[in-house]
Parts: sequence; C-alpha cells; structure tokens
Amino acid sequence: MADEKTLDLLLCNARTHSDFTDKPVTDDVLRAAHDIMKWGPTSANSQPARFLYLRSGEAREKLRPALSATNLEKTLKAPVIAIVAHDLRFWENLPRMFHNKDAISWFRDKGAHTETTAFRNGTLQGGYYLLALRAVGLDCGAMSGFDNAKVDAAFFPDGRFKSNFLVIIGYGTGKNIPPRNPRLTFEEISRFV
Repeated sequence: MADEKTLDLLLCNARTHSDFTDKPVTDDVLRAAHDIMKWGPTSANSQPARFLYLRSGEAREKLRPALSATNLEKTLKAPVIAIVAHDLRFWENLPRMFHNKDAISWFRDKGAHTETTAFRNGTLQGGYYLLALRAVGLDCGAMSGFDNAKVDAAFFPDGRFKSNFLVIIGYGTGKNIPPRNPRLTFEEISRFV
C-alpha cells in the first residue's frame, strides 16, 4: 500500500484550488505530469485524451464566452488552463500503440461505440492527469461549469476533438478553499451480489 504522505497528496488531503500564486508553471513540469499520466491503462491502450493548454490572453479571451459566471474570474486568472478533450479518431494510433494490429477495426467507422470509448477512456485519463498534476507538485481545480459546444466551436472546429472538462493549474495559495464536505460511506454506495 502507498504510504500515508502519498495518499494525502494524491487524494485524502487533495483540494480543489481556485486561487494561485504568480509562480509560473513551466512546460517541463507539465511534461513531467504527462509522463506520469500516460502510463494509466485505457481500453486497448487507446489513449484518446488530448490536452490543450491555454496561456495567452488571446486564448483566454476565446474561452471567456464559454465560461459560467461562477467560474469566469478564477479560470481566467489561473496560470494555466487545460482543456481536457478526447479524440474521436484515437483508433488511428492503435496499430502502433496496441499489440493486436486488428484493433483498429474495433473502432474505425463504429459511430456511437467509438464515441463512447473515446469519452470514457479520455475521462479516465483526465482522472489520471489530476493525480499526476498533484504528484509533480502542482495544484489544480477541475470544472465542468462551461459550455462544451462553445469550447468545441472555438478550439476544435473540425469536430475531431470534443471537450470534456477544464482544469485550472498552478501553485495554490490555499485561499478560498471551503471546509471539506462529507463523503458517502462504502455502505452507502456499494453492494455485493
């Protein structure tokens, strides 16, 4: 079992941050998070997640119309904003990423099945990504308070990628973090059959 310090860092004491210091988030630390996240398993090693990092004022302004009022200020002030998306043509990489060369036929031209696989596994990778960001010393806040259609139109107009959620990334100040809310117990959410 992982040690208590690691568990606290990744999950037990992890919090959603919305206020960050001015310390820059380097490309190297984002690459380090990727190099951890990439090892998380996905169906047929599909790896459909795609990450678009927004840093420039121009990119942030493109995002502005898609953000909910509650998320607007904290998102635009974050050092880095990541759009976590999934590639609907992830299957193109399968011949080099999966040991069964025929796996491409499981997803190519399979419509809803391919879309569901991309969304499910891209979401799974998004969860790995949040853990990886924390593992490299970053703080983050994942959010769904935005208009996916507007994000897709602004950043992925060809329709190949679909946005899933946003992550604001930086070095948290610890400000504006509300008290931890309770969690459901094992008995409340689990059963054996």
